[in-house]
Amino acid sequence: MSESPTAAAAEPSPASRRRPGRRATLAIAAALALALVASAVWAFVVRTAGDRIAIGLIAEPQNLDIRSTPGAPLDQILIDNVYQGLIGLEVGSIDAYRPVLATALPEISDDGRKYEFELRDDVRFASGSALTADDVVESLETTLNSGTLGDDNWAEVTASGRTVTITLDEPNNNLLWYLAGREGLIFESGDHTDLTRDTNGTGPFRFDDWERGEQLTLTRVDDYWGTEPEIDRATFRFLVDGRDAVNALHDGDVDVHTALLPSLRPEFEEDTSFRMVRAEGSDVFTLAFNSDRPPLDDPRVREALSRAIDPDAIIDSQNGDGKPLGGPIPEPEPGYEDLTSINAYDPTAARSLLAEAGQTNLSLTLTAPEFYDAAPLDLITTQLAEVGVSVRVKRVPFSAWIDEVYTNRDFQLSYVDHADARDIKRYADPRSYLGYDSERVQGLYADAIASDDIPETERLLADAARQVAEDAPAKWLYNYTPTNVIAEGVSGFPECNTNSRIPLEGISVAR
Repeated sequence: MSESPTAAAAEPSPASRRRPGRRATLAIAAALALALVASAVWAFVVRTAGDRIAIGLIAEPQNLDIRSTPGAPLDQILIDNVYQGLIGLEVGSIDAYRPVLATALPEISDDGRKYEFELRDDVRFASGSALTADDVVESLETTLNSGTLGDDNWAEVTASGRTVTITLDEPNNNLLWYLAGREGLIFESGDHTDLTRDTNGTGPFRFDDWERGEQLTLTRVDDYWGTEPEIDRATFRFLVDGRDAVNALHDGDVDVHTALLPSLRPEFEEDTSFRMVRAEGSDVFTLAFNSDRPPLDDPRVREALSRAIDPDAIIDSQNGDGKPLGGPIPEPEPGYEDLTSINAYDPTAARSLLAEAGQTNLSLTLTAPEFYDAAPLDLITTQLAEVGVSVRVKRVPFSAWIDEVYTNRDFQLSYVDHADARDIKRYADPRSYLGYDSERVQGLYADAIASDDIPETERLLADAARQVAEDAPAKWLYNYTPTNVIAEGVSGFPECNTNSRIPLEGISVAR
């Protein structure tokens, strides 16, 4: 608006000048009313401008089916925002639980086998249907008995009124962790929504629009059962190229970018319009070896590759976004132990092991998602070349990595961020993409999750991690602490665990 409505209305007409009185008074009153209306409209515009947020991610989901489609982007976008469970994680926490669809954290029996929850009464799905105990029973029986708890443990889920009880064949102290993650999400029974293309959760947001390769938008649910978030529209932009992310931040196209490429940190170090936050979490950048496939089925070859890698040099290339790690359990998790001395950097030992294994002219292919920083890949290639191993780096879209590596196990080496916490479970599962099969590790892990004694659980997990580290199914390069870039005016953005989930509750944007 180029002209002030107050000024235009307050200028008296010639008739008003000649005949002051009631008409002039009415004109002044009208002018004041217009001014108030204009002010209210402007205030509304300013307020609604802050009711949206744009967040940059480095990867795009394959589809919206979080029940069956792997990949961290789905967790970041949908968990807490669209789909919820009986319990969840405290915002900004790695392993502190809070009740969500349940009224409180569960009552747990003395033998650790029975968990009892009371459901909230006022919860509705985005479809408008009320949450029922049957929804919870069907959802949890589906996920908990699909290999989540192990092959020898069964979860019986029953309901009486609004009380839901989960009874396990054997104790599993990871159950709360599962219930706070993907495995605990609750879906509407009998719902015919195509969950690959749309959503129907109990959370404060629902899917609105998806421009493939560009962005995905969530909008706030009307009459949400819980505390209404300040944000009414959240757009997740997929910025695979680091330079695109920098430009989007500077141009105001995104308010936050998660996991900025480490080499681009200097772009924001002197810019007071943004703040950079290193998000603590359980992410582990991993060089995985396909233990199912020759020559990587030979432990001597895996150990040689591990000893050829200098993690300190790789961490130096990340501008502080990583911490040393010698095994599958990072410091924030139970069972952590400093294992950096196991299969430590020793090129001479690596050459000897390769010669002993008859692999002096080894040539391998390393498959990695295309959006990762190239510096670690270049260093890995150089370091392996120094011990006589030739590596061809194959950079692919994330969806192709999921298909080739994670699902079909069609790879030799893989470089990827294991964003899931408590990833030690992966090494205790011979069906995982790593192809690693250790009866000792499987036994230690089974005993650990069945224990009701916390120190004993941690000791068993540490023993399992040490065995995994010695067997070298992977080289754990560093515990990743990604840099999030947050624009001035954004408050409440979580500062922990953001590579696993980005809850929108509590976020506000002032413009």
